[in-house]
Amino acid sequence: MRRAMTSLVTAFVAGAVLTGCATMDGLDGDLTDDWRALPAAGAFTPAAGVCQIADFTPTVSPAGYELVGCDLPHRVETVHVGAFAVDRAAPPAVGSAELRTAFADCDTRATAFVGDDWRAGRLRLAVALPTGPGWAAGSRWYRCDLTELTTVEPAAQAVARTGSLRDALKGPSPLRLGCQRTGGDARARTLVPVDCRTGHDVEFVGVWAAPDRPYPTKDAEWAPLYTGCNTVLAKYVGVPDDPMLRFRSGVVVRPPGAGRWTAGDRGVRCYLWLADRTVTASLEGAGPAGLPVRTR
Repeated sequence: MRRAMTSLVTAFVAGAVLTGCATMDGLDGDLTDDWRALPAAGAFTPAAGVCQIADFTPTVSPAGYELVGCDLPHRVETVHVGAFAVDRAAPPAVGSAELRTAFADCDTRATAFVGDDWRAGRLRLAVALPTGPGWAAGSRWYRCDLTELTTVEPAAQAVARTGSLRDALKGPSPLRLGCQRTGGDARARTLVPVDCRTGHDVEFVGVWAAPDRPYPTKDAEWAPLYTGCNTVLAKYVGVPDDPMLRFRSGVVVRPPGAGRWTAGDRGVRCYLWLADRTVTASLEGAGPAGLPVRTR
């Protein structure tokens, strides 16, 4: 008897609910034809001009997309979002022409964004891609991400910074590479930033764009990098770029790592190096008097 009463009450309540729905304005009792259709699932595309809390990752999914205002602590700022051809079945591999082209685009965009070659500062540019499932769902973007670093030496770590990097290198900036003091031995030399008014033996002079060749591993393959940086050095100081330059200053070259080189980064950071003395001022524009030929 109790089971019968329970069934009756349940049927009555269900009927009352359906009847109540049928009396509401705009509804006719058919619950399947009055709801707006859900939009079709689309491919995820990140935004440009935004900042992310998390460290850079080479692939990005919606689950890992944590935006924050650039005035709050963040580790990544996206300066541009570009697109690959839609007919690719899979993301481009490291070293592919497509990925090198994407990096070249990001390189140009990042330089315009910060106001100078981004390599002139404690910055790293990297290209992020969709995940495999994201690509399968139709995502075809590449993202140009800038990160502030503690140093551009191998021990570099990402900085949780506040404020956008837009125009960060347009003028004097604490981000800029400048005067340095050497540390370590000759085979593992490290560079420590110092105020140019402090005694120093190294100074950043600019960036040399290496040609599209395999990453240097032999002395003969390294030689063009030194030649290129010597040209940058001579222009920075205002001295002749001739065979006597090596008697004026040494040179330190800092190319990108082999992995970044393969991905398309060809920007070599160049530094002048005074092996026999220190100075207490920048040598930019100092000319032959500031960087004389050494006689011994």
